[in-house]
Amino acid sequence: MTKRNIGALMLALTLAVGVTGCKKKAPAPPPPPKPVAVAPAPPPPRPSITFSAEPTTVERGQCATLRWNAANATEVNITPGVGKVAGSGTQRVCPTATTTYTAKADGPGGSDSATATVNVTAPPPPPPPPPPVATISLSDLLAQQLQDAPFDFDKSEIREDARNILTRDSEALKGIFRDKYPNATVNVEGHCDERGSAEYNLGLGDRRATAAKEFLVQLGVAGDKLKTVSFGKERPTCTEANEACYQKNRRAHFSAGQ
Repeated sequence: MTKRNIGALMLALTLAVGVTGCKKKAPAPPPPPKPVAVAPAPPPPRPSITFSAEPTTVERGQCATLRWNAANATEVNITPGVGKVAGSGTQRVCPTATTTYTAKADGPGGSDSATATVNVTAPPPPPPPPPPVATISLSDLLAQQLQDAPFDFDKSEIREDARNILTRDSEALKGIFRDKYPNATVNVEGHCDERGSAEYNLGLGDRRATAAKEFLVQLGVAGDKLKTVSFGKERPTCTEANEACYQKNRRAHFSAGQ
């Protein structure tokens, strides 16, 4: 190879090296930014509910009040028999038997429930009827509670001892008419001893019965409850011919009216 050719070759190599050296390497792209960590959204709060019954025990036929309060809930239901309700409130219930109620609160965060029991008891039995009251006839009652009023011979005036007797009789009669026999009437009988004619003694007996009745009416016994009747000397309680026996027959006596 000639010097001329060698020189041309060297020039060409030199130019080639120069051109290659002029081409700079492109810079590497910057690394992508690191992703920013995003905190997850907090879960929605879980619902909660409080639930009670007041009172917790009732007699059959009575009622109780359910009371509740829910938080973080979108829906509240009470079973049995009540259904969907507001988030808080009260509800009157009248169960016929012991019942457990359940209140359930639902929301985005889940659910919660609570129970309340209303105990139902049977009402106490009615008291037993009072024992039957032994009935007593008006005649027996008069015989037990009233006393005959005595009179002097051939007199129809109310004497002092007869006043005391008739005063007690008036209280007994008012009690009988008020408590035992409100629709009854009582006979005030006039009686005489055996002396004198039958006709005379009938009149005397009538005066004695009338005097006893008027005295009782003055003491507050209803006059329309008392009827007078004279038996004269026809119904003696004693038949001996002496003053003690005569005194027993001179009397105002009481008997049941018709």
